[in-house]
Formats: sequence, C-alpha cells, structure tokens
Amino acid sequence: MWPVGRVVGESVLSLALALLAMGAELLDDSGTAQVVGVALGAGLLSPLRRVLPATVLLVVAVGSVPFAGLGPLLLVASWSAGRRIEGLGRAAGVFALTYVLTVGLAAVWEPDVSLSMLVFSGLFLLVPIIVPGLAGRYWSQRRTLTDTLREYNAQLLREREMIAGHARIRERQRIAQDMHDSLGHQLALIAVHTGALEVDRELTGRQREAVGVLREASVAAMHELRDVVGVLRDGVPEGPQAAEPDGEEPGNPSRGVAGIDGLAEGSRRAGAVVDVRRSGEERQLAPTADHAAYRVVQEGLTNAHKHAPGAAITIGLRYEPDSLVVEVANGPAVEPVSGRVASGCQGLTGLEERARLVGGMVHAGPTADGGFRLAGVLPYTSPGDGFPSPPPGDVLATFVAPTDDFRAQNAKGSAGESDPVTDWNGFPKELARTMSRTKRGNGIAIGCGVAALVAVLLVIGLVVGGIFLMREADTAMIEPKQYEAVKVGQSEAEVRDQLPSGESFLNTETGKGGPPEPEGSTCLTLLSTEFGTGWDAEPVFRFCFKDGKLIEKKSFETK
Repeated sequence: MWPVGRVVGESVLSLALALLAMGAELLDDSGTAQVVGVALGAGLLSPLRRVLPATVLLVVAVGSVPFAGLGPLLLVASWSAGRRIEGLGRAAGVFALTYVLTVGLAAVWEPDVSLSMLVFSGLFLLVPIIVPGLAGRYWSQRRTLTDTLREYNAQLLREREMIAGHARIRERQRIAQDMHDSLGHQLALIAVHTGALEVDRELTGRQREAVGVLREASVAAMHELRDVVGVLRDGVPEGPQAAEPDGEEPGNPSRGVAGIDGLAEGSRRAGAVVDVRRSGEERQLAPTADHAAYRVVQEGLTNAHKHAPGAAITIGLRYEPDSLVVEVANGPAVEPVSGRVASGCQGLTGLEERARLVGGMVHAGPTADGGFRLAGVLPYTSPGDGFPSPPPGDVLATFVAPTDDFRAQNAKGSAGESDPVTDWNGFPKELARTMSRTKRGNGIAIGCGVAALVAVLLVIGLVVGGIFLMREADTAMIEPKQYEAVKVGQSEAEVRDQLPSGESFLNTETGKGGPPEPEGSTCLTLLSTEFGTGWDAEPVFRFCFKDGKLIEKKSFETK
C-alpha cells in the first residue's frame, strides 16, 4: 500500500501529464477522440511506471511517434526506468531496445523523410529517452552509495561502542581487583584488631564502646567496598534490581532514606551531637534517588567529622510537592583541626553526578555562623531505576583518553596490526565488503563509468547535431532583406547566385498549402529567419523561374 503522500503526488502528476498530453494533441489539430484517448492513456500509464518501468518506457516511447501528446510522459518514464530497473545490463538493454524501436518506427511512420532528417531525429531522440534515464540511474546509484556509507558508518559506531564497552569492563575489573586487594585487606585488619581490642579487659566501658563503633564502621565499610567492587566487576546496578551481599534482600532500606537514622546513630555513638528533623508528608522515592539521598547524608556527616569535629550536626529531610530536600548542616569547629585532614576532593563531585543522573542537584557552601551546609534536591521520579545510562552525546565515554583510545585497549592495535574499526587504512576493504552484501550496490562503479561515457557521447552528439542543424539552416533560410533585394525579371543564374540552394530537409514540405505555381515554371522555396504570425504559421519565400528568368516571387505562410 502506498502512503497518503505518494498517492496524492502520483495523482497530481498523472493529472498534469494528462493535461499536457491534451494540450499537445490540440496544438497538433487532432480529433476529439484522439485527444481524450491520449490524455487518458498518459494519466493511466504514469502510476504504472513504478510497477512496470521497462514496459511503460517501451509503450510510451513507441506511442510518442504517432501521438505527440505522450512526449512529456516519455521524460518521466525514462527517469523512472533509470531509477527502478535492476541491473546495469538489463537497464542498458531496455534503453537500447527502446531507442532502436522508436527510431525505426519514426522511419516507417514517415517514409518520405530524407536520410539527413532521420539522422537528426535519431540524435534528437537521445534527449528525451537516454538523458533522463541516465539522470535517474545516477540519482539511484548515488542514493544506494549513500545508504551503503550510512550503513557502514553505523556498523563502525556499533563496533566502536562494543570496543568501548570492553574497555570499560576491563578497566572496572582492574579497579575492582586493586580495591579488593588493597582496601579490602586494610579494612579486614582494622576489623580484626578492633574486634580483639573490644574484648580487652583493661579497657573501660567508654573505651570499649568507642572501639565497638570503630569495629562496626569497619564492617560497614567492608560491606560498602563489596558493593562497589561488585558493581565495577560485574556491572550490577545499584538499587533493588540486584541482591545485596551477605544475604541481604533486594531494596535493603539501610542504603536509602530509611538508613539515615542509622547513620545518625553511628555518629552519636562516636560522640557527635546529631539532630534529625523531618517535615512534610513522606513519599516513596525512586531507588536511585533514594540511594542518592543516603549518600548525601553520609558525605555530609563524613565532612563534618573531618573538618569540624565536636560541632553540632543537623540533618533535615523536607518533603516538597515535587522533590525531597536533604540537608546536612554543622556549626563551626569547636577547636582547630590538628594536622592535615586527608581528603580526595572527590566526594562532592561524585554527589553532584549522582544527583544529575536522577534529575536533581546538589549545593554545598559555608553558613552565616561559620559552619558548613550540604543540601541535595532529589525528585521523586528518576529517569532510570537501574545503572545510570550515559547522557546524550556521551555514548562513547570511557576510562581512557579520547585520543588514541581504542588502540590502547585492542590487542591487535597493541601488537601493531591494522584494525579496520579504528584504522582508516581498512576503509576500502570494509566498504567493499559491506557493498557486496547489498544487491543494489553491485556494479555502481561500472554504472557510473558507463554513465559518464554515454554523457560524453551525448555531448559530442549534441554538438555535432547543432553544427549540422546550423549548416542546414544556412542552405534553407534567408532574411527578408534578401527577399526584397531580388527583382522580378532578373536572370535565373543571377538570382540563384544570390540565394542558397534550398536543398535541405528543413524545407522539404514548406511549399505545400501555398498559392499555385505558374504553369511551366520551376520554383525555389526558402524559409524565413523571422517568426510567423501564429504558433503553427511558417513564413515562406518562393521564387519561380521560366525561360531562364525570374517571373514571380511570393511571400506567404504555411501551416
């Protein structure tokens, strides 16, 4: 089924071709039945060219010889046949057969036409039959080549993305292994030593409680590290899609808003004054936003403990109509922080990225009383509940530098071998391989070469035909002033010396329909270089001779 746009376009084109055919037949003084028949034929053959391009071209080309109204349709049929006939050899055969049949039928239809006229007609028929077909063929092959290049480019992008994915996986596995071997070992030592220190009988109750806080913090850190290593190594998304380690159920509230009370309690046991305030009607957040809220509070508490030990901390959870506002504010430090506090300066950057991926934002800055405030605005609905997808335009983001990225990750590239995906030296072979899988892509180079050769031959033919036509016009046409210069009574030899011979195919029938010739005379009929009084009127000059003298000259118009 054709779409609506194509149906409307074909209907308009068929109507236009039918009207053009009707107008051409009316100018040719055809009968009413012939005018209507040719118009209907043009209108019906126009949509059929999409289904039967070769057949329609043959029918229209042969029919255009007796019926001039099919001329406009011939141009459209030739263009369509050049686009839709499959195979270069088949297309060349169809166009050659069409041309030969048209020229042969023209010779049979007008048997009295001279050889020069027949040659000129053959050259002229190259324009409506061959030129549109070549243009349509070129347009079709150019479109096929463009589609092939687009497919090849899409294939390159897919392979490039696959290589980038493999690079990310390898980099994640390396980072996960390093974190597991280094941090895991150190945290395990801290947990073991604090566990042994907690049961030491020489410790006071206050000291034993502090050591217990350290042990629980180290165990929690090990769980966090295990989660991160799992995500890096296996690409398992955070949130309810993946089961938590150590048998924890999916969607464990200890990693969301419900676990904020646990963070506050841990800080209180460490000696800090922490106040949790809630306002508004509690609502459920998306898993990624819920986890981001937990991380905001965790980062705020960590910064407060490092940079303002002993300061009072306030955690605020404010449920707005469209988002949750999470705040962690602390007062100024009670006493100056001794020594240099270790800081990677990456916590706030990571929070900003988390909030951006869920559609929120993070703000951090000092307060008026000399303290510090960290706040996050997190919407209730998140763009994605799984592992955050890369933003638009950043599909190929990797852990490696943009320049020379995939060669460093590809084993072939590192070995010095050529890689068709990342090395442009492989372009011709890959393009040829892709084009070989496309049926319409076969023979594009040959087709373009043949089209160029035929175009050159057409140009040569048109130039030769133009020169030939100009020479014929010189022997068949005179200007009005030349007609006026000839006087009745001059000798025939003198007059013929002043005028061209008139032996040309252009004026073979110019004398028909004119005034009767004087009895016993021989006449020379020539065309005028000026236009007639009407569209179908042809001005003619006639000179009649008898007994070696010019006895009559007449100027008239013929149809």
